[in-house]
Amino acid sequence: MKYKLLTVVAISATLLLGQSDNVKRLDAAAEVLQEVMDIADKAIPQKLLDKSECIVVVPGLKKGAFIVGAKFGRGFLTCRQRGGVGWSGPGAIRVEGGSVGLQIGGSEVDVIMLVMNERGVARLLSSKFTLGGEASAAAGPVGRTAQAETDAKMTAEILTWSRSRGLFGGVSLHGATLRQDLDANKDLYGEPLENKVIVLEHKPAPEAAARFLALLNKYSSRQVK
Repeated sequence: MKYKLLTVVAISATLLLGQSDNVKRLDAAAEVLQEVMDIADKAIPQKLLDKSECIVVVPGLKKGAFIVGAKFGRGFLTCRQRGGVGWSGPGAIRVEGGSVGLQIGGSEVDVIMLVMNERGVARLLSSKFTLGGEASAAAGPVGRTAQAETDAKMTAEILTWSRSRGLFGGVSLHGATLRQDLDANKDLYGEPLENKVIVLEHKPAPEAAARFLALLNKYSSRQVK
């Protein structure tokens, strides 16, 4: 019995070690999403989530890299399926540089972005764009019933939040650049697909994305206009 238990543990450890960094990062993105949405009365406003066209989750973004402008974050985007029901397979992205006003401390932060309109979707699915440059962005409000009534939040293409040390709030990401990550997409899909191909041509999601997409469907399966 003891031998069998040790064998099971060894196999589980081997499988875990065999997972690619991108598979682990997808699981981390799912964990971030679940933990943020489970924050009582202080999560992303449900109304904004329901109206969003796409979402980006970047787990463990490096704070110090903002200062030197180096590559510091990798995560995933997904957009509503045609008709606004369900979510596309995830596309990989990298976040780099920019003048960033982090409102909460910590050496690493988790970042979530909501893309609120078709202009924002077009930016997101390009090979590269800059927040506050090509795409208008604003720090997102917090609270399930919070209203985004200011002009900036009503007209922004992208709303952004971050979490560090258990604290969650809106964050300015002005000047940060988002690039698609073809190497990560190749790892997940078997070929270096562009994000617009994954989303617009409805490529089947990899098995590793099952939890991430299931959580999105749990919290907002259908877009509300």
